[in-house]
Amino acid sequence: MPPILSLRHYNHDQIIHSHEHVQLVFGLRGQLDFEVAGQGSRIQQQLLAVVPGDTRHACGSSQGSHCLVVDITDRAWLQQRLGHHADAAQRLLDRPGAVRLSPMQSQLVGWLAASPINDPIISEQGAALLLVSLASGCEPAGQERPFALAALQAYIDRHLSHPLQVRDLATIAGLSVQRFHARFVSETGMTPQEFVRLRRLQQGHALLVGTQLPVGEVAARVGYASQSAFTAALGRQYGLTPRAIRREARDNSRA
Repeated sequence: MPPILSLRHYNHDQIIHSHEHVQLVFGLRGQLDFEVAGQGSRIQQQLLAVVPGDTRHACGSSQGSHCLVVDITDRAWLQQRLGHHADAAQRLLDRPGAVRLSPMQSQLVGWLAASPINDPIISEQGAALLLVSLASGCEPAGQERPFALAALQAYIDRHLSHPLQVRDLATIAGLSVQRFHARFVSETGMTPQEFVRLRRLQQGHALLVGTQLPVGEVAARVGYASQSAFTAALGRQYGLTPRAIRREARDNSRA
């Protein structure tokens, strides 16, 4: 029998039970407090709870949580449909606890959640694709990959003249937009947007001091659509106009 896919809403009413079949609970929106085999976690977007068969588990959500749930009632289906991925999938399904998804896996979960999962073909083939992806690699939720801040800053500095989208930076970091934003604030003390704005102004200040480029050209090189917008931003950051920044640099060089 193929897996059964369903969309479920959890609330403050706590559920405590066990069942014979394996269950996967993927976070979509909100946060779901989950405990399985004595391991506690908080399931949200890009996280998955694995509940092996006959394993007691409890869950509830004070603010409400929407999840995609996959019930795998027939282990033989794994061998039939997953081929050489079946053994890796079996090992994953036998380990209780929370698992972190990659951005691509998270996108696949979102696609399935938005699909007509009551269609048996979409349900079975979508579940098979998802399980193959999980069997190919995912991380325990407690393990965070290193945050590539240096690579991100280098990318930002190379692209200051272009619009910089948070989703593009999240892709470089290998994280969902939501998780990237949280990690970035934790690492830098600033939001991604604040960091990009600061790098624009720092590079603009350096160009004003180190070159004779017209102010409008400097503004364009660091991503400002107009000289006036660049001048106003410099004033808020440094309390100086472009002309005053250059004059101060000349005065300091003569001192």
